[in-house]
Amino acid sequence: MSLALVHSRALDGLASPPVTVEVHLANGLPCFTLVGLADTEVKEARERVRAALSNSGLDFPHNKRITVNLAPADLPKESGRFDLPIAVGILAAMGHIDARRLDALEFAGELSLGGDLRPVRGALAMALAVRRGGEAARALVLPHDSACEAALVDGVRLLAARQLSEVVQALRPEDPVPLPMARASEVAAVHAPHGDLRDVKGQGAAKRALEVAAAGGHSLLMVGPPGTGKSMLAQRLASVLPPLTQDEALESAAVMSLAGHFDPKRWRQRMVRAPHHSASSVALVGGGSPPRPGEISLSHRGVLFLDELPEFPRMALEALREPLETGHITISRAARQHDFPARFQLVAAMNPCPCGHLGNPLKACRCTPDQVARYQGKLSGPLLDRIDVQVEVPAVSADVLSNLPDGEGSEAVAERVRQARARQIERQGCLNALLDGAGLDAHAHADAGAMHMLKVVSARLGWSGRGFHRVLRLARTIADLEGAQTLGSAHVAEAVQYRRALHA
Repeated sequence: MSLALVHSRALDGLASPPVTVEVHLANGLPCFTLVGLADTEVKEARERVRAALSNSGLDFPHNKRITVNLAPADLPKESGRFDLPIAVGILAAMGHIDARRLDALEFAGELSLGGDLRPVRGALAMALAVRRGGEAARALVLPHDSACEAALVDGVRLLAARQLSEVVQALRPEDPVPLPMARASEVAAVHAPHGDLRDVKGQGAAKRALEVAAAGGHSLLMVGPPGTGKSMLAQRLASVLPPLTQDEALESAAVMSLAGHFDPKRWRQRMVRAPHHSASSVALVGGGSPPRPGEISLSHRGVLFLDELPEFPRMALEALREPLETGHITISRAARQHDFPARFQLVAAMNPCPCGHLGNPLKACRCTPDQVARYQGKLSGPLLDRIDVQVEVPAVSADVLSNLPDGEGSEAVAERVRQARARQIERQGCLNALLDGAGLDAHAHADAGAMHMLKVVSARLGWSGRGFHRVLRLARTIADLEGAQTLGSAHVAEAVQYRRALHA
């Protein structure tokens, strides 16, 4: 036969829509034409496929007119994932492999000039899409490394190959050699080395704020002079967070796989992303052509640490406002939209002024009031309103630090965080940071004195409705850490302290 159909998949954000690779061989002037809204990487497959077939000892139809169509025609195709299905389609059209077996298989993989199969991005997204196909889903043939990555998804039949010749041998009409089933890569211990809270001397208030933020999934801003331990505290937040559940781990891994950064050894470990303050808004929230996930999506279900917060571009910081509320980001282009998850926990650190020593008892500040106001004014009110916990990290002299005893380690704090989170999940099915208005009415019951205090403080400080609700969520988390059912005045008072505005 001169026509062959091979099944594959493209990437469209985190979705992986099916693609049919149609290969037709005809008499005429020899040429190799590839159509179907393919980008440059896909069009270059013509040279890779020709060399891979020749160097694998397989025939290539040099005297034929080859037409390859990637359907549907209006779906953009990118990357080298279509090399393998194109090569298989050419061999099937020539009659060198059993074309009847292709209907039960899907192929994806990049070919080297020598015929080796190289891993592709988005293997987990492809496996998840195949699983959604149900019982009639086809088996997925992938390069070995990609297949081991995709094998983390249960309920999908995955076949692994290292070379094009192995795929051809498995599809021969006579005496086929079956491809091996892929197994998930060996994974490391669940907890990654993020340091221990015991390493941070003093700073009891900041450690308490970190524990509250971890227990309820709240965003955190630490303000203080340089060298007070803000970065150390932020880097140790992940050490007190519980490991990801199976579903959360798949969500995180699918985004990392789409960006080509997935490491099986970090399975079920929370990502900690710390972009430099020169990062653009596209780097933070995603974009490009085709759109790729940004730092907020790569830290999905993990921690996004922004050090030197006022030094980030204003547009980049303002782009965080909607994802902080919704937990996802929609990147719109003229032709289509791409949705990426972005349920991250924001941890930020900053100095109180340009020189960094405003309020420092150990060193005088040399900034003028106008300089301080301009520096702190780089952070808009709406953005600060979305940061639940705002805490000062004061400077402590070296003499005092040297005499301080070691504080609690991450293990003890992590156990309290685990218990508090378990209470929240059992009570309302989500963390306190995700409670909506109805959820707060149902689960954040405060006694009369606590509610009166909160209303008086809210009116005096001019809080918005969002600010009022965020303090209520914080108080609910503080109560959960103590195992209390009702919010008391002490819980509300501590929550109010975490909403102190920056001072000039």
